[in-house]
Amino acid sequence: MANLVPTERIERLILLIRGQKVILDADLAELYGVSVGRLNEAVRRNIDRFPDDFMFQLTREEFGDLRSQTVASNLKPQFAISSSGWGGRRHPPYVFTEQGVAMLSSVLRSKRAVQINIEIMRAFVRLREMLLSHKDLARKLDALERKYESHDMHIRSLFEAIRQLMTPPEPKKRKIGFLVKERAAKYGRA
Repeated sequence: MANLVPTERIERLILLIRGQKVILDADLAELYGVSVGRLNEAVRRNIDRFPDDFMFQLTREEFGDLRSQTVASNLKPQFAISSSGWGGRRHPPYVFTEQGVAMLSSVLRSKRAVQINIEIMRAFVRLREMLLSHKDLARKLDALERKYESHDMHIRSLFEAIRQLMTPPEPKKRKIGFLVKERAAKYGRA
């Protein structure tokens, strides 16, 4: 079966919340081709498979921050939280970590869920590899910076030494007045 969803599209759905890479329940439901209610119902029936490090619910504040960071025109209608209970979501969404997403395939039990999970796992791995390569690049940049900082100090001291050598010596001035020792040496008297 060909890729149902491009990995790049899935990568754009991965968010960093509470220091963890997660995907919103609504985005997962769309990928799996089920309703958000159906996805969350399957999770509730198997809640013992989803500890807090696999899945957690956003606070209203976190969800509000998330909504404000997203362009309003891109928001789906189900992302609106309604205090009256009419329309939109009544509760903030759940988010699933990489392990939670892996567990979803065993809960949803469809061929599509398995295939989508494979693509999601690939997206998480690719994201992790990109982050590692960025960290490696940052580490190399730091090393170069430290290396050239010491070179800067050596170059500065070299220029300072050159400037000192270029500074002409102060001319010897002959003292004004009668100098006995100087005359005696001149005329051979000691």
